[in-house]
Order: sequence, then structure tokens, then C-alpha cells
Amino acid sequence: MARAEGSPRKACCLVSEILEEAGLDRERVRKVRRQVLEGIVVLCQWQLARMDGEPAPAERKKARKVTVE
Repeated sequence: MARAEGSPRKACCLVSEILEEAGLDRERVRKVRRQVLEGIVVLCQWQLARMDGEPAPAERKKARKVTVE
């Protein structure tokens, strides 16, 4: 695929190109791309849930120093 040297490339297009160059057919590429994007969404939702559940930095308790015998 020819493109101008300075033109930006979209991330979704890069994923498709890489998978197609690896020899995967168009339908399989679509399925894999969808799974990757859904995984990113789940990861972001998990991170947001963790952020909502974490106490503010000033409210965190310091770790106790414990001596192990």
C-alpha cells in the first residue's frame, strides 16, 4: 500500500495491515481486531473501577514494619 511519507496512520488500520501481512484473511482479521478492541475496553473499565474504589493518596495507610523471626 503506497502512502505519503509524512501522513499519519490510524491505529486500527495499522492493526489490520499487520494481521493481513501475517497471512490472516479479512474476516479473521476483523474478528481478531474486534477481540483486541473489546479487550482494551474491558481493561479501561477495570482501571476506572479501580480508580473509583481507591482512597485518596492522603487517606492511604502507611505499611507497618514487621519483623520476621
